[in-house]
Amino acid sequence: MTLIEKQPALLVVDVQKGFEDEAYWGGNRNNPNAEVVCGQLISVWREHNLPVYHIRHSSPEPKSRLHPNHSGFAFNEHALPIEGEPVITKQVNSAFIGTDLKQQLDTQGITTLVIIGLTTNHCISTTTRMAGNYGFETYLVSDATATFDRKGINGQIFDAELIHQTALASLNEEFATVLSYNQLMQTL
Repeated sequence: MTLIEKQPALLVVDVQKGFEDEAYWGGNRNNPNAEVVCGQLISVWREHNLPVYHIRHSSPEPKSRLHPNHSGFAFNEHALPIEGEPVITKQVNSAFIGTDLKQQLDTQGITTLVIIGLTTNHCISTTTRMAGNYGFETYLVSDATATFDRKGINGQIFDAELIHQTALASLNEEFATVLSYNQLMQTL
């Protein structure tokens, strides 16, 4: 059975303008084309009349780039929802906590998810882990996500690409199947 035959939903997580402020999030972002790849996947899903769910983060912190009063709360131009596509707003790392996402997916009979968005080690990781734990057949697209440098507990700086790769490695074959865009296209 091909992936398309499984009628997978595409979860587009936090592809918001606030992540364009690289310095705010720790700098040295990896995978600068992640939003472009997200846009390509959204187009493929729409061409096949597959469900697309847009998840956005609403930070309660007034200074956050993802606070509703900040321009960064808006969706990135590569991932704008169209009429009929659900938009779900969350306030924590998981798209499933404090939202009706699981109920919407269950109501639609969706059992397969493809997850894309920002950032790899935060909302993508948390949402992917929960999707796997809920029993969804879950795919994560490695080049449709990105992250930033992180400061370790002892003050050392960990490179964004290292953070990205270790987050993907932690998710692969336990919570999801991690594929690149090209690999995913081959499964369709």
